[in-house]
Amino acid sequence: MDWVYLLIGIAAGAVIFGITGFIIGGKHRKKVAEAAIGSATDEASRILNTAMTEAEQRKKEAILEAKDEIHKQRTEMERELRERRSETQRQERRIIQKEENLDKKTENLEKKEEQLAKKVKDVDDRLSEIESIKKSHFEMLERISGYTKEQAKDYLLKSLEDQLIHEKAVKVIEYEQKTKDEMDTMAREIISTAIQRCAADHVAETTVSVVNLPNDEMKGRIIGREGRNIRTLETITGVDLIIDDTPEAITVSSFDPVRREVARLTLEKLISDGRIHPARIEEIYEKMKKEVEQTIRQTGERALIDAGVNGVHGELVKLLGKLKYRTSYGQNVLKHSLEVSFISGLMAAEIGADVKIAKRAGLLHDIGKALDHEFEGSHIELGVEVAKKNKESEQVIHAIHAHHGDVEAKTVIACLVQAADAISAARPGARRENVESYIKRLEKLEEIATSFEGVEKSFAIQAGREVRIMVKPESVSDDQMTLVARDIVKKIENELEYPGQIKVHIIRESRAIEYAK
Repeated sequence: MDWVYLLIGIAAGAVIFGITGFIIGGKHRKKVAEAAIGSATDEASRILNTAMTEAEQRKKEAILEAKDEIHKQRTEMERELRERRSETQRQERRIIQKEENLDKKTENLEKKEEQLAKKVKDVDDRLSEIESIKKSHFEMLERISGYTKEQAKDYLLKSLEDQLIHEKAVKVIEYEQKTKDEMDTMAREIISTAIQRCAADHVAETTVSVVNLPNDEMKGRIIGREGRNIRTLETITGVDLIIDDTPEAITVSSFDPVRREVARLTLEKLISDGRIHPARIEEIYEKMKKEVEQTIRQTGERALIDAGVNGVHGELVKLLGKLKYRTSYGQNVLKHSLEVSFISGLMAAEIGADVKIAKRAGLLHDIGKALDHEFEGSHIELGVEVAKKNKESEQVIHAIHAHHGDVEAKTVIACLVQAADAISAARPGARRENVESYIKRLEKLEEIATSFEGVEKSFAIQAGREVRIMVKPESVSDDQMTLVARDIVKKIENELEYPGQIKVHIIRESRAIEYAK
């Protein structure tokens, strides 16, 4: 128990000691804290005093700087004000100087106006004097020349007109000769090249065909009992059979070449078969008709191949094949069309035009001749109509329309087709013209030449390729001859159709005749 009390006492002493130490330590810390607070207060006062001193110093410096800046701005404003005053003074002086100059100019202008008025007055006086002198001179010239003013004017105008006619004639001759030389050379080269490169066969056909018979007895069989066979043949085929005294031959006559060909083939087939009666005639006719139609189509296709043309409508191919049996002045139209196609294409190649279109237009230019036996209208109108119907191009249609000059040729292709058509038709021996049309053309040529004033006589020579014209020397001068020749040429070109070219030769002759007695 003693040690228990001992422990309790020790614990109580420790507690008491701790409490006593805590109290003593708290007092010490209080003193330390109070001492720290005092020192901090002193430091704060010192810092505050220092800050106030610096602030006062900076305030003084700021005030000084502001005063300096104000002084500088005041100095600058005063300087600028002085400069503006100086500029204003200079402007005032310049304005005053300009006003003085303007006053001087105004005075000078007034003086010049006075001088000008005097000069105008002097000019008016001189003009009046000149008019009076001019009038007196005109009166003097009228007395000397014996012409009035109007007569003199007419004389001068006539002299000027004669001079202009002379110069005009000289220029026309000069330019015509130059153009003719250049164009003739170029045209000859193109046409000669095209003709040399084109070799075409020409066959002259007529409106009759001759069928050879094995013997004269066959004529009776063809006529038949009471003429029934020949009547059947003529009725079905639409041709005329001429049976005369010609030995072993029958003539088939028709203006329709296709009908004539069908009739010829039918007759030849009947002769070779030997069975000739109306029923057999009809049967053979139908077969030959189909055969000819097939031949026509094949001929049209062959022509397209030969010409190098493709994409043509089947109806046009058939019409093209029909041209094999059509002639114009004895010239086979299909061969003529092929020749025109070749020549057009060659000339187009020479000048750089479209060769395909030129060949196509040349091949189809006479397509209307395959229809002119069946429909009314010229072959040109029919050709244009069928070409439009079968969707041909505008260039081809225009070339067909213009190839005889019915309308003006507005494209190069149309001009080429015109030239190629004339070349093919004008080739010696290509066509046959009857004497009547030939004489009419010569008479028309002479009539055109004599229709001009001052022409005394005209003579068509060289088969119509030249016309010689005698003019009255008192009516047509040497200078006017060129103009008259040109007018005659234009009228011939507009009114006359002819192959090749016509030379117009004007002759003016002056004669003086006296008799010695």
